[in-house]
Amino acid sequence: MSPASRLPPETRRKIRLGVNIDHVATLRNARGGFAPDPLRAAQAALKAGADGITAHLREDRRHINDEDMRRLKHSIDAPLNFEMAATEQMLDIALRIMPHACCLVPEKRTERTTEGGLDVVGGEKYLIPFVNELLRAKIRVSLFIEPSFEALAAAKAIRAPVVELHTGAWCHALEIGETEKAGAEFSKLRAAAAEAARLGLECHAGHGLDFKTARTIAALPELVELNIGHFLIGEAIFIGLDASVRQMIEAIAEGAGA
Repeated sequence: MSPASRLPPETRRKIRLGVNIDHVATLRNARGGFAPDPLRAAQAALKAGADGITAHLREDRRHINDEDMRRLKHSIDAPLNFEMAATEQMLDIALRIMPHACCLVPEKRTERTTEGGLDVVGGEKYLIPFVNELLRAKIRVSLFIEPSFEALAAAKAIRAPVVELHTGAWCHALEIGETEKAGAEFSKLRAAAAEAARLGLECHAGHGLDFKTARTIAALPELVELNIGHFLIGEAIFIGLDASVRQMIEAIAEGAGA
């Protein structure tokens, strides 16, 4: 029995898990055709206990495409988190699809994956209209940001109700064995989570998380949601998506109950 499962139910802190299914579409697109189907992956993740589904519709459609987003919206009975760049095209699509949530992220054509947080400090005036339009449509808005007080203050000024802290630098430092840097990066995440709560912002986190790092960061009391994709899809090759998601839920519960 895990430490979390030994806690009385009323004392357990629930952190939501959003499963990002982008790389199921990456695998499909490598060959073309319709398999594997991201919608089927989303349904399997939800059946395994995930709380929601995340998908990033990129400008170049390298993985998720417009039809995927439409099918996800109309076929899953759970919150859909639409990751998107702050562009007029993506705003129009979001307002047509009407997902539960939109997470505004930076996007570069040449990057393999999202390389950092959104420039909310330099782009504050530019971002405000996007946030306002989405909020008027009753879509929850989050900003994917670096764990810094400056970024949090800008997010508050932009009036986004949710921030998602970029955990990539911390996870990468751990992966390559830079222990001192990893400790410094985690200190930034811990301080940023506390500052987000002080500012009245709902705090999420994601990018590069695995079972171990998800368990560690889930101990931060301010965290409400983790969004995890690449690792879960990778693990699914070896143990199946159901087991991958269930093990992640258990890891998060253990961290939250620590």
